[in-house]
Amino acid sequence: MDIRRLDREALLLAGDAVSLVKTDHLRWATPCADWTLYGLLRHLVSQNKGFAASARDAGTPWAVWHDGDLGDDPAGAYAASVGKVVAAFADDEVLERRFALPEVGEGFAVPGRTAIGFHLLDYVVHAWDVAVTIGVPWQPDAELTTAALRVAALVPDEGRGAGTAFRRRIAVRDDAPPADQLLALVGRDPSWTPKPC
Repeated sequence: MDIRRLDREALLLAGDAVSLVKTDHLRWATPCADWTLYGLLRHLVSQNKGFAASARDAGTPWAVWHDGDLGDDPAGAYAASVGKVVAAFADDEVLERRFALPEVGEGFAVPGRTAIGFHLLDYVVHAWDVAVTIGVPWQPDAELTTAALRVAALVPDEGRGAGTAFRRRIAVRDDAPPADQLLALVGRDPSWTPKPC
């Protein structure tokens, strides 16, 4: 599996949804209970900057993961952050380099290949969060969905819940489409709909 190629596809999937966000949407609630759409987009920009820093062995400071700025152009800020993380992931040595992931825990680090898998999962799922919030299609292809499912299945049940990177898994039918299974694995209700503001 070419994890970096698939990660770029996840970034594009999220970018397609982000490009359709209007200013009026930014205050809307999202499936991420702690975030309005503005907060979610800021998270996406911040995560790209944090992962890019970790790829360069500078991702330990917690502040690096929270300095995303949307300015007056959220789509432009997202695109700029994508450029940074794609460039940082391009080095072949990055796949084995240790990535600090302070959001998971102080001192927590994993090999680059694993970290990029987490990044991929985050952007596939957050692409859905943005898309469902503003009512646009979310259609990851089968290869991307399968890759994200593999990563999601590795996330342990321990440590999930409110205020953490992943919510508790929810039940879906055994014959649910793979995309719905993916959302359920990371605690998203595939039937979620926007609530009036």
